[in-house]
Amino acid sequence: MCLAVPMTVIRIDGQQAVVEQGGVETSVSAALAPDIMIGDKVIVHAGFIIEKLNEEEARLIDEAWDEYAKANAT
Repeated sequence: MCLAVPMTVIRIDGQQAVVEQGGVETSVSAALAPDIMIGDKVIVHAGFIIEKLNEEEARLIDEAWDEYAKANAT
């Protein structure tokens, strides 16, 4: 199973970016999303940023992840 994860860009260094979700930071390739900026919400899959989200998309995805986390916190 493959999973694409919504994350927030916190640093950019050329074609590499550091992204964060839930306190976990990871370095990923930004080669497929050259227009990203710090603070952008992005979708990460297999070590690559594959999509930049607009504010509404990011909000809806964050809400869905929060709901999923609450449902599995037993």
